[in-house]
Amino acid sequence: MSIFKKIITAVRGGAREAGEAIIDANSTRIFEQEIRDSEKHITIAKRDLTEVMAKQMQAARELTQLEASVKEHEGYAVQALNKGNEALAIEVAEKIAELENRVAEQHQANESYLKNADRLKELIRKSERQLADYKRQLSMVKTTESVQKATSAITDNFTASNSKLLSAKDSLERIKEKQALYDDKLKAAEQLASENTDTSLQNKLKEAGIGAQQSNAQSILDRLKAK
Repeated sequence: MSIFKKIITAVRGGAREAGEAIIDANSTRIFEQEIRDSEKHITIAKRDLTEVMAKQMQAARELTQLEASVKEHEGYAVQALNKGNEALAIEVAEKIAELENRVAEQHQANESYLKNADRLKELIRKSERQLADYKRQLSMVKTTESVQKATSAITDNFTASNSKLLSAKDSLERIKEKQALYDDKLKAAEQLASENTDTSLQNKLKEAGIGAQQSNAQSILDRLKAK
């Protein structure tokens, strides 16, 4: 049983590592999607804020109407008292009490809408500032990734270029060696050919002072004096 638990733990650990690897590999994409999701939530929050503000406006309008109605009925009560109709004045007073209760309720509702609207506005402002910061960070992250990819590509290309340059250098050296060998073969062939001709023999006789010599002014003068 203990071995089985360890196997399960190992599988869970492997799954976690695989999950973390996937997250790391797609972290920028995940961050960008989270920003888009946040934008949608802010849009929804703004729509909700609009509804709250609309209800607050309605509550404020109803409050104004109720307060006007209270004043109106207070005038009626005064008129009834002035005419000595106390019973009617009491009935109007009861209506005024009802209206004042509604005024208090509507005033409370209006204040609640105002506070909620202010709170939502502040939350939306904070969220938008945070979202703007995240967008700037995302831009920097993408730029950094692009630079890193470019640097990696340049490094790889440089390494590959160095390998190709070294290979080209080797090829050039081999070509030069081959050409030098060919030149040496030509020189050796010319030397061998000259050694196998009468010209080579004549040059050797001339060097030894044997055979016909070229005439020059001094040799001619010596010959004439001998006669």
